[in-house]
Amino acid sequence: MVYETGNETVDDALERVLAGERLDRTDGLALIAQPVEALAEAGAAVRDHFGDGTVDACSIVNAKAGNCAEDCGFCAQSVHFDTGIDTYGFLGPEKILEAAKRAERDGAQRFGIVVAEKGVSKEHRPEEWAAVLESIRLVRDECDLEVDASLGILTEEEAAILAAEGINHYNHNIETSPNYFPEIVGSHSFEDRVKTLEVAKAAGMDLCAGVILGMGETPTDRVEAAIALQDIGVSSLPVNVLNPVAGTPLAKQGVDISTSEIVETVAVYKLLHPHARVRLTGGREVNLEPDEQHLPLEAGADGILTGDYLTTEGQSPGDDIEIIERAGLEPNRDTNDFDPEEVKARHSGAAESSTETASTGTEPSDD
Repeated sequence: MVYETGNETVDDALERVLAGERLDRTDGLALIAQPVEALAEAGAAVRDHFGDGTVDACSIVNAKAGNCAEDCGFCAQSVHFDTGIDTYGFLGPEKILEAAKRAERDGAQRFGIVVAEKGVSKEHRPEEWAAVLESIRLVRDECDLEVDASLGILTEEEAAILAAEGINHYNHNIETSPNYFPEIVGSHSFEDRVKTLEVAKAAGMDLCAGVILGMGETPTDRVEAAIALQDIGVSSLPVNVLNPVAGTPLAKQGVDISTSEIVETVAVYKLLHPHARVRLTGGREVNLEPDEQHLPLEAGADGILTGDYLTTEGQSPGDDIEIIERAGLEPNRDTNDFDPEEVKARHSGAAESSTETASTGTEPSDD
């Protein structure tokens, strides 16, 4: 099938992607300067060619909240900032299982266990490490869900254990480009994050790593981040949009991105990562109007994070299914054979009130 948008630059790139060629930095920079309409068409064409017409949904639990020693400028859970969030220690396996079962009922295909700290250390916090492993086993054994984790920096031994326990994706967002990263985080480096991703991949886990848009980065930074993720090799690419939390440094700055920039970035990411799920995650509800949320899906996105986020509320899984359907797509039911109409009916007129389910959204742990 031949796809044509009428834009020579976009059509040339699209043809090469569909033929199996990997686009590079020069291509990405040329693409992100093109009209959003042509990019959206091309992103959708890539998704339709390589995908299955479904949108994959994930949900997470904020398994340990606050008191993180890192200084990520967007993060409400950093001990460096006074954000007024509720803090608590590790929830425990049974509460995590409850959150997983709720996610399963709501149609998630995968469920992530997130801990807000530099790293869950087998050596330094053996009791917490053991509780994480027990939680993974419970969810794996009692739910029809892929089990993911976001536990911060990993040693090779820890990564091997997680892989053996059946962790499907390891989440560790790079947040932004290598050049802009020091403007956002000072307590660790971009290379630290890449090293953990490499360790997780070498152990046999798939990678979930993405960005936060709207933090003051340039379009070039957005492309540079996507190219870095190409080099790392990810199968899930979460695209967050900054949802500024009072008390964080970035709350003073505000969000610096438009709807068209969000859509064009999603489309370019799909062209640069044709085989990855480009996943809409935190901040979309506050940065896109209700009648705009389907637009990134129409531009090639084929994943979503449903439910609440780490420290901020999301929208209901029923609303997310309606957005998926508005984009002409279907929820993925390969892992969890749920009834979308039942999910929509259950959530009709009521928002989720749980504080336990969340996404790897705009305030990820130091994952």
